[in-house]
Amino acid sequence: MSKKLSLLAGSVATLILPVVANATDGYFSHGYGVKSQGIAGVGIALPQDALAAATNPAGTVLVGDRVDLGLTWFVPSRGAEIVGNAFGPDASYEGNGKENFFIPDIGFTKQLSPTTAVGVAVYGNGGLNTEYPNNPFQRFGSSGTAGVDLAQLFVTPSLAYKVNEQNAIGVGVNFAYQRFQATGLGAFATTTPPGPFSVSPSNFTDQGYDSSIGWGIRLGWTGRITSDLTLGATYTSKTRMSKFDNYQGLFADGGSFDIPANYGVGAAYKATDALTLAADVKRIEYGDVDAVGNPISNLLAGNPFGSPNGPGFGWDDVTILKIGASYDYSDRMTLRAGFSYGSQPIPDDQTFLNILAPGVVRKHLSVGGTWKTAGAGELSLAYTHGFKETINGSGSIPSGFPPAGFGGGNADIHLGEDIFGISYGWKL
Repeated sequence: MSKKLSLLAGSVATLILPVVANATDGYFSHGYGVKSQGIAGVGIALPQDALAAATNPAGTVLVGDRVDLGLTWFVPSRGAEIVGNAFGPDASYEGNGKENFFIPDIGFTKQLSPTTAVGVAVYGNGGLNTEYPNNPFQRFGSSGTAGVDLAQLFVTPSLAYKVNEQNAIGVGVNFAYQRFQATGLGAFATTTPPGPFSVSPSNFTDQGYDSSIGWGIRLGWTGRITSDLTLGATYTSKTRMSKFDNYQGLFADGGSFDIPANYGVGAAYKATDALTLAADVKRIEYGDVDAVGNPISNLLAGNPFGSPNGPGFGWDDVTILKIGASYDYSDRMTLRAGFSYGSQPIPDDQTFLNILAPGVVRKHLSVGGTWKTAGAGELSLAYTHGFKETINGSGSIPSGFPPAGFGGGNADIHLGEDIFGISYGWKL
């Protein structure tokens, strides 16, 4: 059984890499596992399946022996407008060259003793994808289809231990693989005035896919405070990744693109025998990753792309509140619903480069349910709507690069999304 699961996990990992392209909590997924997706991603104090370690590894010892297989269909709608720019008329651009993304996941947990359990979760952590057939940067000298494609895969083996009947702790090792390409950004890779904008113009755009690997640690705790109330906490370190050599002229510090630290707390309250109310608060430190957090103004200050303090996408740290409910409608059916609200990662003066990465959605509404099939099977479904969000730029297109500049004006960016999930789980 273990050998079959290992082979299956490897196959799922291979499938995930070409298709992951989430942009929900910034560029992290809003929930890991279909059950969690149905409750807006809540899960720190409410483990529900073998993907628990993707949120809080302490949950590995609380879900029993099980296998869960899931598939998420992600449908984003992203685009941009450029207004008031000296190099061309106002125009709208759609970044939906690719419209549909299918993202599988797998989780496995096994009790070694009444107090100890191990598990492994394989899932897409998140990512970004845009593809503009009508290149928004053509007016500045770019050509071809513009866009980026960032995919991140995590494999998280976990170990969890029940300290006593009330408390459990867990640790997971996050092995990460990410893949990236950028196209159609030649205007920023120029070596002629008003450039150079990059320390390595030949490693800025149109270099095909490049990959990097790294690892980090995830820690977690859950504690039953009363018979009805459970609390949880989790922390994930920054995942230090090897550099994208093919894009050392794009990302700060020679192609560095780490995955930010994140942490959170959660609560689950059993209001009745059938109804559980739950909430999480999560923080993601995007601003601590130079390639993501450095503002474009660093370029004006004399730090070209790819330099140690080179410009990035200018993202801020975000805080996300998730609330939801799980209701056991019958012995065989559980219904779920949830809502999440996050702070905005992209300031209105940073929208120019974020034409490529418009991760601006802040509000998600989710519904879902699980049907217990004959035997020990569980069929789960979830639907999430990410409400369309538009950020209108404010002084976002630079006009101060000597001698010509980019002509000023603003870039407005938008994103909306629909997410459908289906999974099947077995209690072993």
